[in-house]
Amino acid sequence: MLRALAVDDERPSLEELLYLLNADPRVSSVEGASDATVALRRINRALECGPGGPEAIDVVFLDIHMPGLDGLDLARLLTGFAQPPLVVFVTAHEGFAVQAFDLKAVDYVLKPVRRERLAEAVRRATQLRDTAPLIPVHEPDPDHISVELGGVTRFVAVEDITHVEAHGDYARLHTAQGSHLVRIPLSTLEERWRSRGFVRIHRRHLVALRHIGELRLDAGTVSVLVASVELQVSRRHARELRDLLLRRTTS
Repeated sequence: MLRALAVDDERPSLEELLYLLNADPRVSSVEGASDATVALRRINRALECGPGGPEAIDVVFLDIHMPGLDGLDLARLLTGFAQPPLVVFVTAHEGFAVQAFDLKAVDYVLKPVRRERLAEAVRRATQLRDTAPLIPVHEPDPDHISVELGGVTRFVAVEDITHVEAHGDYARLHTAQGSHLVRIPLSTLEERWRSRGFVRIHRRHLVALRHIGELRLDAGTVSVLVASVELQVSRRHARELRDLLLRRTTS
């Protein structure tokens, strides 16, 4: 059975789509999102938990004309993921079908949505999902983190990461060789890497204790030098950081 996400900025259209999808016995669950940015955050969570995870999404039913990030923009972003959900466009406009199928859309359903037409889109999505090749799921490697660059997945050693910078629902990993943007919140990495010597020094920064070269005090402000980059330490984190560094140097 399909796990679906419906995206439409017009509330009546979204509610009608949710109603029709909930009535289809091949759909086990369906959520709604009122814009593409909210939908992207939800899809990121689904991809982080994996195709068999509790928050997984199999198919996105996507409007095209929405303020800000539109449906075609979101579909283009999804093509950069290793295992994106299927996409069905649901729109009042006929003129974007070619672009939609260039983006590997499963179907293109015109509004007003007819129950029988939507059922056909669900059938196509179910068939594609069931016939997709199985990709083995591996346990995450605690010593590396995967990053995507230009459609290529690379593995960065955690010990090479000097600090991490928050970018909303994303995080930028900094190493001596460069930086990489990953779809993981800073709070998640803080919890995951606490035992590996990473500590929060600011709402925007997580640093590796082993890469701190200097602790600087200047007129009541605290900062650290991490791989030649000076980062400010917030007042609420300063005492914990000093204690950790002291224990590290005396152990």
